[in-house]
Amino acid sequence: MDLILWRHAEALEMREVADDLDRALTPKGERQAQRMAGWLNRQLPSSTRVLASPARRAQQTAAALERKVKTVPALAPDTTVEALLHAVRWPDAREPVLVVGHQPALGLVAAYLLAGQAQAWPVRKGAVWWLRARQREGRLQVVLHAVVSPELV
Repeated sequence: MDLILWRHAEALEMREVADDLDRALTPKGERQAQRMAGWLNRQLPSSTRVLASPARRAQQTAAALERKVKTVPALAPDTTVEALLHAVRWPDAREPVLVVGHQPALGLVAAYLLAGQAQAWPVRKGAVWWLRARQREGRLQVVLHAVVSPELV
């Protein structure tokens, strides 16, 4: 299974809106989302399921892909490692899954899957961490396939 973690692009600061879920992308964030979406669309299989947080900034980031997106309340900014992994059906999903979500959850998930312990790993705004699960000698291994920031595409 491929799990692609995409942190939403740059958004307005909390002081600029009344509700965290209403924070929109900045113009820079819109450019970041478009650049990363272009790269992802060249890499992702057409069978990839795209799941996004209900937060406006995550919805706007996901919309840049111009693919079908499923909004999943369990991916909201306050999600947990367990809730995110359950939502994506880790590691049993047959198709790749792209999650458009938030820190600190994305960093915690990456650390948990790669290092076996949830730690506060940083994930840059608009960046993608691409993880791949595979079976080797009867054991599940998680391989870091790619880490890409919008500035590099």
